[in-house]
Amino acid sequence: MKTGERKTVRRRLIHSYLSSMISITLVLIVAGVTGLLAVNAGAVTDYFKENIKLSVIFDDSVVDKKIKTVVDDIKEERYVKDAVFISKEQGTEEMKSLLGDDFVSVFGINPVPVSCDIFLKSQYVQADSIAMIKEELDKIAGIREIVYQESLVRIVSDNMKTFIFTTFLITALLLFVSFVLINNTVRLNLFARRFTIHTMKMVGASHSFIRKPFLTNGALMGLLSGVLAVAVLGLMIYYVDDTFGGIFDFVSIPNTALVLAGVIIFGIVICVYSSYRVVNKLLNMSVNEIYY
Repeated sequence: MKTGERKTVRRRLIHSYLSSMISITLVLIVAGVTGLLAVNAGAVTDYFKENIKLSVIFDDSVVDKKIKTVVDDIKEERYVKDAVFISKEQGTEEMKSLLGDDFVSVFGINPVPVSCDIFLKSQYVQADSIAMIKEELDKIAGIREIVYQESLVRIVSDNMKTFIFTTFLITALLLFVSFVLINNTVRLNLFARRFTIHTMKMVGASHSFIRKPFLTNGALMGLLSGVLAVAVLGLMIYYVDDTFGGIFDFVSIPNTALVLAGVIIFGIVICVYSSYRVVNKLLNMSVNEIYY
């Protein structure tokens, strides 16, 4: 083979390899995004649920010291994630930011009571659970009223269940599509080299000897594509956190790390598996079949 022809063949092989690797990387990015959504669906749900608050209003006759003791006791309850004491002064400042500095003059007296904001653990943010919690808190001396948005609780509970189900359904579908696309990409790449495989078989090379370099090549392609996909996903996470902030408040870092590692493993396994199947198929082809 002349030098020019050798360079042309090498250039075509490199172009084919890079095209396949880019295609697989893009598919793995899609698989990684859906995987991140799936593993963090529960964390996102918990984040929204645990930011729904119950406002506990205390009687004006109860002194702050006694209220703080009650708040400390509430914090110890099994269903409480956090409880925040709101003094009359702090509540007044919050009302001023909402209604203006002169809102007290409208009422003649300061109507803001001493209160406490209770944030529940996610598993207790259900309409029936909150009703029982409210009934239990009503028995505490000094509490005048417990206020929360019942309609919001129902909406969040119902929509989050739908969100989780939909996320897992889409994830399963996209993982299947990813498998098919990667398998087809590897198949097309190897099918273009069917004459090389046939030539090796004709000179007496064993099937395992022929298969080995293609499996190694498949593993390397899967590894490089996976690493590239993880790098892109990492940049996406960094960009989202830098732009919107607070993403790690509800995203599980261990689960995210597992997904990123899974993307690399998924890429390697699919590429090796697809290479194995395609090479075996090509090894069993007759001379006439490789031309079609």
